[in-house]
Amino acid sequence: MSERAAPFHCPYCGDEDLRPGEQGHGAWECAACSRAFQLKFLGLLAPGTFGNSTGGNEI
Repeated sequence: MSERAAPFHCPYCGDEDLRPGEQGHGAWECAACSRAFQLKFLGLLAPGTFGNSTGGNEI
């Protein structure tokens, strides 16, 4: 099992002074703007669900 991934910056103010939150797994707190947020991995996209609808490469 890999370690928990850390965000590089706050999604609200862009500052990099982040600390793990006390609310549980994936929770982070920004010291610059005093906001708390949570990250959650939703899963992998199936092939062909993103991009062009034909599934081929455009020239």
